[in-house]
Amino acid sequence: MSIQIPSNVSNTKPHFVLVPFMVQGRMIPMVDMARLLASHGAIVTLITTPANAARIGLTIDKVKQSGLPVNFVCLRFPSMEVGLPDGSENIDMLSSLDQVKNFIDAVCMLRDPLILHLRAHKPPPTCIISDSNHYWTRDVAEEFKIPRLLFNGFGCFSLLCIHKVREHKIEEKIVDENEPFVVPGLQTMVEITKAQMPGNFSMPGMDKHREEIIANEMASSSDGVVVNSFDDLETIYCEKYQNAIGKKVWTIGPLSLSNGDFGDIAARGNKASIDADRCLSWLDSMKPSSVVYVNFGSLAHTIPLQLIEIGLGLEASYCPFIWVIKDGERTSEVEEWLSEFEKRTRDRGLIIRGWAPQVLILSHPAVGGFMTHCGWNSTLESVSAGVPMITWPHFAEQFLNEKLIVEVLRIGVPVGVKSPTVLGVTPSDVSVKKKCVEKAVRSLLEGEEAKDRRKRAKEIAEKARKTVKEGGSSYENLTQLVQVMNARTA
Repeated sequence: MSIQIPSNVSNTKPHFVLVPFMVQGRMIPMVDMARLLASHGAIVTLITTPANAARIGLTIDKVKQSGLPVNFVCLRFPSMEVGLPDGSENIDMLSSLDQVKNFIDAVCMLRDPLILHLRAHKPPPTCIISDSNHYWTRDVAEEFKIPRLLFNGFGCFSLLCIHKVREHKIEEKIVDENEPFVVPGLQTMVEITKAQMPGNFSMPGMDKHREEIIANEMASSSDGVVVNSFDDLETIYCEKYQNAIGKKVWTIGPLSLSNGDFGDIAARGNKASIDADRCLSWLDSMKPSSVVYVNFGSLAHTIPLQLIEIGLGLEASYCPFIWVIKDGERTSEVEEWLSEFEKRTRDRGLIIRGWAPQVLILSHPAVGGFMTHCGWNSTLESVSAGVPMITWPHFAEQFLNEKLIVEVLRIGVPVGVKSPTVLGVTPSDVSVKKKCVEKAVRSLLEGEEAKDRRKRAKEIAEKARKTVKEGGSSYENLTQLVQVMNARTA
Protein backbone atom coordinates (compact mmCIF):
# COMPACT_ATOMS: atom_id res chain seq x y z
CA MET A 1 0.00 0.00 0.00
CA SER A 2 1.51 3.33 -0.98
CA ILE A 3 0.45 6.92 -1.46
CA GLN A 4 2.47 8.48 -4.23
CA ILE A 5 4.02 11.88 -3.66
CA PRO A 6 2.50 14.45 -6.04
CA SER A 7 4.75 15.13 -9.04
CA ASN A 8 4.72 18.88 -8.42
CA VAL A 9 6.52 18.53 -5.10
CA SER A 10 10.09 19.83 -5.27
CA ASN A 11 12.82 17.32 -4.58
CA THR A 12 14.70 20.03 -2.70
CA LYS A 13 12.24 19.80 0.18
CA PRO A 14 13.46 17.86 3.22
CA HIS A 15 12.45 14.21 3.23
CA PHE A 16 11.65 12.79 6.67
CA VAL A 17 11.50 9.03 7.16
CA LEU A 18 9.36 8.06 10.17
CA VAL A 19 9.76 4.60 11.71
CA PRO A 20 7.18 3.99 14.47
CA PHE A 21 7.24 1.04 16.85
CA MET A 22 4.43 -1.43 16.17
CA VAL A 23 2.13 -0.64 19.06
CA GLN A 24 -0.87 1.68 18.96
CA GLY A 25 0.47 4.14 21.53
CA ARG A 26 3.53 4.79 19.38
CA MET A 27 1.99 4.54 15.90
CA ILE A 28 -0.93 6.94 16.42
CA PRO A 29 1.20 10.01 17.26
CA MET A 30 3.70 9.16 14.50
CA VAL A 31 0.90 9.24 11.92
CA ASP A 32 -0.17 12.63 13.28
CA MET A 33 3.47 13.74 13.10
CA ALA A 34 3.72 12.66 9.46
CA ARG A 35 0.80 14.85 8.48
CA LEU A 36 2.09 17.80 10.48
CA LEU A 37 5.55 17.65 8.91
CA ALA A 38 4.00 17.44 5.45
CA SER A 39 1.73 20.42 6.16
CA HIS A 40 4.86 22.39 7.14
CA GLY A 41 6.56 21.81 3.80
CA ALA A 42 8.31 18.44 4.15
CA ILE A 43 8.06 15.21 2.21
CA VAL A 44 7.35 12.28 4.55
CA THR A 45 7.71 8.53 4.29
CA LEU A 46 6.11 6.57 7.12
CA ILE A 47 7.25 2.96 7.46
CA THR A 48 4.62 0.42 8.45
CA THR A 49 3.57 -3.18 7.75
CA PRO A 50 0.47 -4.62 6.06
CA ALA A 51 -1.51 -5.48 9.21
CA ASN A 52 -0.74 -2.15 10.84
CA ALA A 53 -1.59 -0.23 7.68
CA ALA A 54 -4.94 -2.02 7.49
CA ARG A 55 -5.86 -0.64 10.91
CA ILE A 56 -5.35 2.93 9.77
CA GLY A 57 -6.77 2.43 6.28
CA LEU A 58 -9.33 5.22 6.66
CA THR A 59 -6.62 7.63 7.77
CA ILE A 60 -4.38 6.64 4.86
CA ASP A 61 -7.26 7.29 2.46
CA LYS A 62 -7.87 10.70 4.05
CA VAL A 63 -4.21 11.65 3.69
CA LYS A 64 -4.27 10.57 0.06
CA GLN A 65 -7.34 12.71 -0.60
CA SER A 66 -5.71 15.71 1.07
CA GLY A 67 -2.79 15.70 -1.37
CA LEU A 68 -0.25 15.93 1.44
CA PRO A 69 3.15 14.48 0.40
CA VAL A 70 3.01 11.54 2.82
CA ASN A 71 4.01 8.12 1.54
CA PHE A 72 2.95 5.08 3.61
CA VAL A 73 5.39 2.28 2.83
CA CYS A 74 4.49 -1.26 3.87
CA LEU A 75 7.46 -3.54 4.51
CA ARG A 76 6.73 -7.23 4.83
CA PHE A 77 6.94 -8.20 8.49
CA PRO A 78 8.96 -11.45 8.91
CA SER A 79 6.67 -13.06 11.50
CA MET A 80 7.09 -16.63 10.37
CA GLU A 81 10.89 -16.39 10.06
CA VAL A 82 11.13 -15.84 13.83
CA GLY A 83 8.50 -18.41 14.79
CA LEU A 84 5.48 -16.12 15.16
CA PRO A 85 2.09 -16.76 13.57
CA ASP A 86 1.71 -15.03 10.21
CA GLY A 87 0.34 -11.51 10.65
CA SER A 88 1.66 -10.99 14.21
CA GLU A 89 2.76 -7.44 13.42
CA ASN A 90 1.84 -5.50 16.55
CA ILE A 91 2.57 -6.01 20.26
CA ASP A 92 -1.15 -6.31 20.96
CA MET A 93 -1.34 -9.26 18.53
CA LEU A 94 1.02 -11.40 20.62
CA SER A 95 -0.55 -14.15 22.70
CA SER A 96 2.08 -14.21 25.45
CA LEU A 97 5.21 -12.55 26.85
CA ASP A 98 7.24 -15.47 25.51
CA GLN A 99 6.71 -14.06 22.00
CA VAL A 100 8.13 -10.59 22.69
CA LYS A 101 11.76 -11.55 21.96
CA ASN A 102 10.71 -13.12 18.65
CA PHE A 103 8.75 -9.97 17.84
CA ILE A 104 11.74 -7.69 18.50
CA ASP A 105 13.94 -10.04 16.46
CA ALA A 106 11.51 -9.61 13.56
CA VAL A 107 11.45 -5.83 13.98
CA CYS A 108 15.25 -5.70 13.74
CA MET A 109 15.07 -7.64 10.47
CA LEU A 110 13.36 -4.62 8.86
CA ARG A 111 16.70 -2.80 8.68
CA ASP A 112 17.90 -4.18 5.34
CA PRO A 113 14.50 -3.94 3.56
CA LEU A 114 14.24 -0.31 4.71
CA ILE A 115 17.72 0.52 3.40
CA LEU A 116 16.91 -1.16 0.07
CA HIS A 117 13.65 0.76 -0.23
CA LEU A 118 15.28 4.12 0.48
CA ARG A 119 18.08 3.40 -2.00
CA ALA A 120 15.55 2.58 -4.72
CA HIS A 121 13.28 5.60 -4.29
CA LYS A 122 13.72 9.33 -4.62
CA PRO A 123 14.08 11.83 -3.12
CA PRO A 124 16.84 10.57 -0.82
CA PRO A 125 16.12 10.83 2.90
CA THR A 126 17.15 13.99 4.77
CA CYS A 127 16.34 12.88 8.31
CA ILE A 128 15.05 9.78 10.07
CA ILE A 129 12.73 10.02 13.08
CA SER A 130 12.79 6.64 14.74
CA ASP A 131 11.10 5.13 17.73
CA SER A 132 13.67 4.67 20.47
CA ASN A 133 13.03 0.90 20.47
CA HIS A 134 14.38 0.76 16.92
CA TYR A 135 18.04 1.00 17.86
CA TRP A 136 18.93 -0.57 14.51
CA THR A 137 17.89 2.60 12.67
CA ARG A 138 21.26 4.14 13.57
CA ASP A 139 22.66 1.86 10.84
CA VAL A 140 20.12 3.32 8.40
CA ALA A 141 21.10 6.87 9.34
CA GLU A 142 24.80 6.03 8.92
CA GLU A 143 24.12 4.42 5.54
CA PHE A 144 22.64 7.67 4.20
CA LYS A 145 24.73 10.01 6.37
CA ILE A 146 21.67 11.77 7.74
CA PRO A 147 20.58 12.93 11.22
CA ARG A 148 18.56 10.53 13.36
CA LEU A 149 16.05 11.89 15.86
CA LEU A 150 14.44 9.69 18.50
CA PHE A 151 10.76 9.51 19.36
CA ASN A 152 9.89 7.71 22.57
CA GLY A 153 6.17 8.38 22.94
CA PHE A 154 6.75 9.67 26.50
CA GLY A 155 6.62 13.22 27.85
CA CYS A 156 9.61 15.24 29.05
CA PHE A 157 8.78 14.73 32.74
CA SER A 158 8.93 10.93 32.40
CA LEU A 159 11.96 11.02 30.12
CA LEU A 160 13.82 13.21 32.61
CA CYS A 161 12.90 10.96 35.55
CA ILE A 162 14.06 7.86 33.67
CA HIS A 163 17.29 9.57 32.63
CA LYS A 164 18.09 10.71 36.18
CA VAL A 165 17.39 7.28 37.70
CA ARG A 166 19.65 5.59 35.15
CA GLU A 167 22.34 8.26 35.41
CA HIS A 168 22.56 7.77 39.18
CA LYS A 169 22.20 3.95 38.82
CA ILE A 170 19.53 3.98 41.52
CA GLU A 171 17.80 0.80 40.38
CA GLU A 172 21.09 -1.12 40.70
CA LYS A 173 21.37 -0.05 44.35
CA ILE A 174 17.83 -1.06 45.36
CA VAL A 175 17.01 -4.68 46.16
CA ASP A 176 13.38 -4.34 47.28
CA GLU A 177 11.15 -3.71 44.24
CA ASN A 178 8.60 -1.88 46.41
CA GLU A 179 11.01 0.36 48.31
CA PRO A 180 10.19 4.04 47.57
CA PHE A 181 13.00 6.35 46.47
CA VAL A 182 13.16 10.00 45.42
CA VAL A 183 14.11 10.76 41.82
CA PRO A 184 17.24 12.96 42.03
CA GLY A 185 17.76 16.27 40.29
CA LEU A 186 14.14 17.40 39.87
CA GLN A 187 12.46 20.67 40.76
CA THR A 188 9.67 18.69 42.47
CA MET A 189 10.06 15.80 44.92
CA VAL A 190 8.95 12.70 43.04
CA GLU A 191 8.84 9.45 45.02
CA ILE A 192 8.42 6.16 43.21
CA THR A 193 9.35 2.48 43.54
CA LYS A 194 11.64 0.37 41.39
CA ALA A 195 8.66 -1.79 40.39
CA GLN A 196 6.82 1.28 39.09
CA MET A 197 9.66 2.35 36.77
CA PRO A 198 9.61 1.35 33.08
CA GLY A 199 11.11 -2.09 32.50
CA ASN A 200 12.22 -2.01 28.84
CA PHE A 201 10.97 -5.49 27.97
CA SER A 202 12.51 -7.05 31.07
CA MET A 203 11.66 -10.64 30.25
CA PRO A 204 13.78 -13.76 29.57
CA GLY A 205 16.01 -13.69 26.49
CA MET A 206 15.77 -9.91 26.08
CA ASP A 207 19.10 -8.91 27.66
CA LYS A 208 20.83 -7.88 24.43
CA HIS A 209 17.82 -6.03 23.05
CA ARG A 210 17.22 -4.33 26.41
CA GLU A 211 20.82 -3.11 26.65
CA GLU A 212 20.66 -1.71 23.12
CA ILE A 213 17.30 -0.01 23.74
CA ILE A 214 18.44 1.59 27.01
CA ALA A 215 21.67 2.82 25.40
CA ASN A 216 19.63 4.20 22.51
CA GLU A 217 17.21 5.98 24.85
CA MET A 218 20.08 7.81 26.53
CA ALA A 219 20.22 9.69 23.20
CA SER A 220 24.03 9.50 22.87
CA SER A 221 23.74 7.89 19.45
CA SER A 222 21.09 10.31 18.15
CA ASP A 223 21.04 13.91 16.98
CA GLY A 224 18.09 14.95 19.14
CA VAL A 225 14.69 13.95 20.45
CA VAL A 226 11.19 14.72 19.20
CA VAL A 227 8.61 14.82 21.99
CA ASN A 228 4.83 14.81 21.84
CA SER A 229 4.39 17.54 24.44
CA PHE A 230 4.37 21.32 24.71
CA ASP A 231 6.48 23.79 26.63
CA ASP A 232 3.67 25.29 28.73
CA LEU A 233 2.81 21.83 30.07
CA GLU A 234 6.30 20.69 31.11
CA THR A 235 8.35 23.89 30.94
CA ILE A 236 10.98 23.10 33.58
CA TYR A 237 11.22 19.43 32.65
CA CYS A 238 11.64 20.03 28.91
CA GLU A 239 14.54 22.38 29.60
CA LYS A 240 16.11 20.08 32.21
CA TYR A 241 15.80 17.04 29.93
CA GLN A 242 17.48 18.88 27.07
CA ASN A 243 20.32 19.94 29.36
CA ALA A 244 20.63 16.41 30.77
CA ILE A 245 21.07 14.70 27.39
CA GLY A 246 22.98 17.54 25.75
CA LYS A 247 20.89 17.25 22.58
CA LYS A 248 18.12 19.34 21.06
CA VAL A 249 14.61 18.42 22.27
CA TRP A 250 11.86 19.35 19.81
CA THR A 251 8.48 19.64 21.56
CA ILE A 252 5.81 19.59 18.84
CA GLY A 253 2.63 18.43 20.60
CA PRO A 254 -0.08 17.81 21.45
CA LEU A 255 -0.13 15.81 18.22
CA SER A 256 -3.77 14.87 18.85
CA LEU A 257 -4.68 18.49 18.02
CA SER A 258 -3.07 18.23 14.58
CA ASN A 259 -6.33 17.56 12.76
CA GLY A 260 -9.84 18.88 13.38
CA ASP A 261 -11.60 16.82 10.70
CA PHE A 262 -14.53 14.88 12.21
CA GLY A 263 -13.91 11.75 10.15
CA ASP A 264 -10.19 11.71 10.93
CA ILE A 265 -10.78 12.13 14.66
CA ALA A 266 -13.38 9.35 14.70
CA ALA A 267 -11.03 6.93 12.86
CA ARG A 268 -7.85 7.86 14.73
CA GLY A 269 -5.79 4.73 15.41
CA ASN A 270 -8.38 2.20 14.29
CA LYS A 271 -11.94 1.91 13.06
CA ALA A 272 -14.29 2.70 15.93
CA SER A 273 -16.56 -0.05 17.24
CA ILE A 274 -19.44 2.40 17.67
CA ASP A 275 -21.03 4.80 15.22
CA ALA A 276 -19.62 8.24 16.01
CA ASP A 277 -22.97 9.96 15.52
CA ARG A 278 -24.67 7.57 17.93
CA CYS A 279 -21.96 8.21 20.52
CA LEU A 280 -22.27 11.99 20.16
CA SER A 281 -26.07 11.81 20.29
CA TRP A 282 -25.86 9.94 23.60
CA LEU A 283 -23.43 12.53 24.98
CA ASP A 284 -25.70 15.35 23.80
CA SER A 285 -28.40 13.98 26.11
CA MET A 286 -26.19 14.40 29.19
CA LYS A 287 -25.48 17.48 31.30
CA PRO A 288 -22.18 19.36 30.86
CA SER A 289 -19.17 17.90 32.71
CA SER A 290 -21.27 15.04 34.14
CA VAL A 291 -19.95 11.97 32.29
CA VAL A 292 -16.93 9.92 33.33
CA TYR A 293 -15.18 8.17 30.44
CA VAL A 294 -13.37 4.88 31.28
CA ASN A 295 -10.71 3.43 29.00
CA PHE A 296 -7.39 1.70 29.80
CA GLY A 297 -5.79 1.72 26.35
CA SER A 298 -4.99 -1.07 23.91
CA LEU A 299 -2.51 -3.22 25.91
CA ALA A 300 -3.75 -3.43 29.51
CA HIS A 301 -5.90 -6.50 30.15
CA THR A 302 -8.53 -6.40 32.90
CA ILE A 303 -9.73 -9.68 34.43
CA PRO A 304 -13.48 -10.37 34.79
CA LEU A 305 -13.57 -9.86 38.57
CA GLN A 306 -11.85 -6.47 38.22
CA LEU A 307 -14.19 -5.43 35.42
CA ILE A 308 -17.13 -6.25 37.66
CA GLU A 309 -15.67 -4.13 40.50
CA ILE A 310 -15.25 -1.22 38.08
CA GLY A 311 -18.84 -1.58 36.91
CA LEU A 312 -20.21 -1.77 40.44
CA GLY A 313 -18.21 1.31 41.41
CA LEU A 314 -19.55 3.25 38.41
CA GLU A 315 -23.07 2.13 39.26
CA ALA A 316 -22.74 3.15 42.93
CA SER A 317 -21.43 6.62 41.97
CA TYR A 318 -24.71 7.41 40.17
CA CYS A 319 -22.70 9.36 37.58
CA PRO A 320 -23.27 8.92 33.83
CA PHE A 321 -20.44 6.99 32.16
CA ILE A 322 -18.97 5.67 28.93
CA TRP A 323 -17.02 2.48 29.54
CA VAL A 324 -14.74 0.89 26.95
CA ILE A 325 -14.23 -2.88 27.21
CA LYS A 326 -11.72 -4.43 24.82
CA ASP A 327 -12.61 -7.41 22.65
CA GLY A 328 -10.08 -9.59 24.50
CA GLU A 329 -11.83 -8.91 27.81
CA ARG A 330 -15.27 -10.02 26.65
CA THR A 331 -15.47 -13.49 28.18
CA SER A 332 -18.79 -15.31 28.57
CA GLU A 333 -18.66 -14.49 32.29
CA VAL A 334 -18.24 -10.78 31.55
CA GLU A 335 -20.96 -10.70 28.90
CA GLU A 336 -23.43 -12.49 31.18
CA TRP A 337 -22.78 -9.96 33.95
CA LEU A 338 -22.89 -7.00 31.56
CA SER A 339 -26.32 -7.97 30.23
CA GLU A 340 -27.87 -7.32 33.66
CA PHE A 341 -25.59 -4.38 34.40
CA GLU A 342 -26.63 -2.60 31.20
CA LYS A 343 -30.28 -3.00 32.10
CA ARG A 344 -29.70 -1.44 35.50
CA THR A 345 -27.71 1.50 34.13
CA ARG A 346 -29.36 1.97 30.73
CA ASP A 347 -30.45 5.55 31.51
CA ARG A 348 -26.91 6.78 32.26
CA GLY A 349 -24.42 4.26 30.93
CA LEU A 350 -22.96 3.48 27.51
CA ILE A 351 -20.63 0.52 26.99
CA ILE A 352 -18.36 0.41 23.94
CA ARG A 353 -17.09 -3.05 23.08
CA GLY A 354 -13.82 -2.70 21.14
CA TRP A 355 -12.17 0.50 19.88
CA ALA A 356 -13.56 3.89 20.91
CA PRO A 357 -13.28 7.28 19.14
CA GLN A 358 -11.50 8.63 22.21
CA VAL A 359 -10.56 12.15 21.10
CA LEU A 360 -14.12 12.71 19.89
CA ILE A 361 -15.53 11.61 23.25
CA LEU A 362 -13.10 13.61 25.39
CA SER A 363 -13.79 16.74 23.35
CA HIS A 364 -17.52 16.66 24.11
CA PRO A 365 -18.68 19.17 26.78
CA ALA A 366 -20.67 16.46 28.60
CA VAL A 367 -17.46 14.64 29.60
CA GLY A 368 -16.25 15.75 33.02
CA GLY A 369 -13.68 13.07 33.85
CA PHE A 370 -11.49 10.36 32.37
CA MET A 371 -10.54 7.16 34.22
CA THR A 372 -7.29 6.33 32.43
CA HIS A 373 -4.27 4.03 32.47
CA CYS A 374 -2.11 7.18 32.17
CA GLY A 375 -0.61 6.31 28.81
CA TRP A 376 0.96 9.47 27.42
CA ASN A 377 -1.34 9.70 24.39
CA SER A 378 -4.43 9.40 26.57
CA THR A 379 -2.97 11.87 29.08
CA LEU A 380 -2.33 14.47 26.38
CA GLU A 381 -5.73 13.90 24.79
CA SER A 382 -7.38 14.52 28.15
CA VAL A 383 -5.18 17.56 28.82
CA SER A 384 -6.02 18.98 25.38
CA ALA A 385 -9.74 18.59 26.06
CA GLY A 386 -9.52 20.14 29.53
CA VAL A 387 -10.78 16.95 31.18
CA PRO A 388 -9.49 16.01 34.69
CA MET A 389 -8.40 12.41 35.24
CA ILE A 390 -8.78 9.46 37.58
CA THR A 391 -5.36 7.84 37.37
CA TRP A 392 -5.00 4.05 37.20
CA PRO A 393 -1.47 3.32 35.91
CA HIS A 394 -0.59 -0.19 34.75
CA PHE A 395 3.00 -0.37 33.41
CA ALA A 396 5.71 1.38 31.33
CA GLU A 397 6.07 5.05 32.35
CA GLN A 398 2.43 5.31 33.47
CA PHE A 399 3.22 5.66 37.20
CA LEU A 400 5.48 8.61 36.34
CA ASN A 401 2.69 10.16 34.28
CA GLU A 402 0.41 9.76 37.29
CA LYS A 403 2.88 11.81 39.37
CA LEU A 404 2.77 14.58 36.77
CA ILE A 405 -1.04 14.54 36.54
CA VAL A 406 -1.78 14.38 40.28
CA GLU A 407 1.16 16.06 42.01
CA VAL A 408 2.59 18.52 39.48
CA LEU A 409 -0.36 19.63 37.32
CA ARG A 410 -2.95 18.86 40.04
CA ILE A 411 -5.62 17.82 37.54
CA GLY A 412 -6.11 14.23 38.67
CA VAL A 413 -7.29 11.93 41.46
CA PRO A 414 -5.47 8.61 42.02
CA VAL A 415 -7.62 5.50 42.24
CA GLY A 416 -4.99 4.09 44.61
CA VAL A 417 -3.20 1.34 42.65
CA LYS A 418 0.40 0.84 43.81
CA SER A 419 1.61 -2.29 42.00
CA PRO A 420 2.19 -2.43 38.25
CA THR A 421 0.64 -4.94 35.91
CA VAL A 422 3.24 -6.83 33.88
CA LEU A 423 2.78 -6.20 30.17
CA GLY A 424 1.11 -9.21 28.55
CA VAL A 425 0.44 -10.97 31.85
CA THR A 426 -3.15 -11.17 33.05
CA PRO A 427 -3.43 -10.04 36.70
CA SER A 428 -4.48 -12.83 39.04
CA ASP A 429 -6.34 -10.67 41.53
CA VAL A 430 -8.49 -7.57 41.91
CA SER A 431 -6.32 -4.53 42.68
CA VAL A 432 -9.06 -1.90 43.04
CA LYS A 433 -12.37 -2.51 44.79
CA LYS A 434 -15.80 -1.05 44.05
CA LYS A 435 -15.59 1.51 46.90
CA CYS A 436 -12.31 2.93 45.58
CA VAL A 437 -13.79 3.37 42.10
CA GLU A 438 -16.90 5.04 43.50
CA LYS A 439 -14.85 7.34 45.75
CA ALA A 440 -12.51 8.37 42.92
CA VAL A 441 -15.42 9.19 40.59
CA ARG A 442 -17.19 11.27 43.22
CA SER A 443 -13.95 13.07 44.19
CA LEU A 444 -13.24 13.95 40.58
CA LEU A 445 -16.71 15.27 39.74
CA GLU A 446 -18.13 16.65 42.99
CA GLY A 447 -17.22 19.43 45.45
CA GLU A 448 -15.06 22.56 45.52
CA GLU A 449 -11.78 20.72 44.88
CA ALA A 450 -13.33 19.22 41.75
CA LYS A 451 -14.23 22.71 40.51
CA ASP A 452 -10.67 23.95 41.09
CA ARG A 453 -9.27 20.88 39.36
CA ARG A 454 -11.57 21.37 36.39
CA LYS A 455 -10.61 25.06 36.17
CA ARG A 456 -6.89 24.17 36.08
CA ALA A 457 -7.56 21.54 33.40
CA LYS A 458 -9.43 24.07 31.24
CA GLU A 459 -6.59 26.59 31.58
CA ILE A 460 -4.04 24.01 30.44
CA ALA A 461 -6.28 23.01 27.53
CA GLU A 462 -6.37 26.61 26.35
CA LYS A 463 -2.55 26.69 26.39
CA ALA A 464 -2.51 23.42 24.43
CA ARG A 465 -4.73 24.87 21.71
CA LYS A 466 -2.59 28.00 21.45
CA THR A 467 0.72 26.14 21.25
CA VAL A 468 -0.18 24.30 18.01
CA LYS A 469 -1.36 27.46 16.24
CA GLU A 470 0.88 29.85 14.33
CA GLY A 471 2.97 31.72 16.87
CA GLY A 472 2.70 28.95 19.45
CA SER A 473 5.83 27.16 20.69
CA SER A 474 4.99 23.74 19.21
CA TYR A 475 4.09 25.28 15.85
CA GLU A 476 7.34 27.25 15.80
CA ASN A 477 9.40 24.23 16.91
CA LEU A 478 7.95 22.17 14.07
CA THR A 479 8.61 24.96 11.57
CA GLN A 480 12.18 25.25 12.82
CA LEU A 481 12.71 21.48 12.59
CA VAL A 482 11.64 21.47 8.94
CA GLN A 483 13.80 24.53 8.21
CA VAL A 484 16.89 22.98 9.86
CA MET A 485 16.53 19.83 7.77
CA ASN A 486 15.67 21.85 4.66
CA ALA A 487 19.03 23.60 4.99
CA ARG A 488 20.69 20.20 4.55
CA THR A 489 19.14 19.83 1.09
CA ALA A 490 20.38 23.22 -0.16
